Amino acid sequence: MDPTAQQRRGVLPRRIEVLAGLSVAIDLGLGQPAEHMLRTAIIACRLADRLGLSSAQRATTYYTALIMWIGCNADSEEYARWFGDDIAVRHDAYSVDWVGMPFIRFLFGNVARGEPTTRRMLMIGEMLRDARGQLGALMHSHCASAAELAVHLGLPIDVARAVEFTFERFDGAGLPRGCPGDEIPIEMRIAQVADVAEVHQRMYGIDAAVTMMGARSGGHFDPAVVDAVVSDPAPVFAEAADGDVWSAAIAEAPDAETRLDQDGLDRLVSAIGDFADLKCPFALGHSRAVAALAADVGAQLGMEADEVRALRRAGHLHDIGRLGVSSQIWSKPGDLTASEWERVRMHPYLTDRVLSRISGLERERTYARAHHEHLDGSGYPLGMPGASLGPGERILAVAVAYQSALEPRPYREALDAASAAERMRGRSAHGQLDPEYTEALLSVVAGRHTPRVRDDDGLTLREREVLAHVARGLSNRQIADKLVLSEKTVRNHVERTYAKIGASNRVGASLYALQHGLASPFV
Repeated sequence: MDPTAQQRRGVLPRRIEVLAGLSVAIDLGLGQPAEHMLRTAIIACRLADRLGLSSAQRATTYYTALIMWIGCNADSEEYARWFGDDIAVRHDAYSVDWVGMPFIRFLFGNVARGEPTTRRMLMIGEMLRDARGQLGALMHSHCASAAELAVHLGLPIDVARAVEFTFERFDGAGLPRGCPGDEIPIEMRIAQVADVAEVHQRMYGIDAAVTMMGARSGGHFDPAVVDAVVSDPAPVFAEAADGDVWSAAIAEAPDAETRLDQDGLDRLVSAIGDFADLKCPFALGHSRAVAALAADVGAQLGMEADEVRALRRAGHLHDIGRLGVSSQIWSKPGDLTASEWERVRMHPYLTDRVLSRISGLERERTYARAHHEHLDGSGYPLGMPGASLGPGERILAVAVAYQSALEPRPYREALDAASAAERMRGRSAHGQLDPEYTEALLSVVAGRHTPRVRDDDGLTLREREVLAHVARGLSNRQIADKLVLSEKTVRNHVERTYAKIGASNRVGASLYALQHGLASPFV
């Protein structure tokens, strides 16, 4: 059956298809080619079988390997603060064992990568004062974020627990807790070997991968897992039939035939949108807001319910391609260079790549990939003219434009509603945005009431205000400057707020803020 016909007839994607698409987005953030995490999951399952794991352990191994690096997106901005181009550094980190002098050379060779010399010297000095402490804090935040996101995506609790050990080592020299040996879940010990071995085998061949694993056995890697590979490595790394890694990885999933219902798909794409927004803290809640705007415009214009639902889902998914652009670029306060701007212009194309293999989301993919196209052909990435843009693409574009205007950016403050409306009408008059849909959106916005936020969680008004700024990535010092408070007072507010809402880091606070209407003071 034709995929578009499938969608029209209500055939929704399987749960694993959507999560496999998410894994491709994770590949973007690692600087690895598409299907790295899928192939890692296949290798991990083969190792689980060789080691005689139970079906429950095998299932946990599969999903642990598939999303083990999900926390990378959440800490990208902090990673970029230390290492400049976060994607390039993550790509190169696969070549070095994270211990000893080779790692020290790698670490200091990449501090503030791509930044001016003066900033590099400052950051190197800060790292020298306590390299392990600085890295430990970063890894702790990463692992806590990964666990939060795994739960947010509806994955089993055993997967969430396993990804908390991503940076631990078998010899106990890992971070953040220094857990040795069997204290690391077997599912993560397998995923660690599968992840690094996949890269080395793909880039250098089986012999090189075996040599690498032997060198790290007993250090980074569990010797028993290494032995399970090197005893007969060829079948472990065997290519999928017909080279179809996507289908092979989906077939290995423990719930390969579980198909989502409408509400389940809505929840999952909403969680993926939240995940994408964490790439840039200043955009927290962006995808949720765009989804609501696009759907409300569609409903006001009398579109059918399934079309409105597709608009909402496209709003949640449109920015997943952001993961493929370094946070060094997204967070730049000044003008972008020509090469940086070209990378930004690619992110809708990367969204298209992520969504391209998921059956049942064809309309959402069509709308999402065009969210920065303009009627006059001046948009990106393809410069599509108005004749090529249908109602869905045009509505999503005006929703993105309006919501983006309301949000702060590193190079400008957020606009108020009146200024955002004026900007929208100006872009419409200049031929970029559809005039009819622009006015429909502004009509929707004018008729909205301020949403009621949760007020039974014990947070004071000041703590809610602080939480909103924490969720948007501001440091305690920046919050203190904004609210004219001392940094110590802000720190106390943050600690009390975290205790009240049960959060341990910014990502936990951000997800709480999103779910309870506290994320954005700008809407």
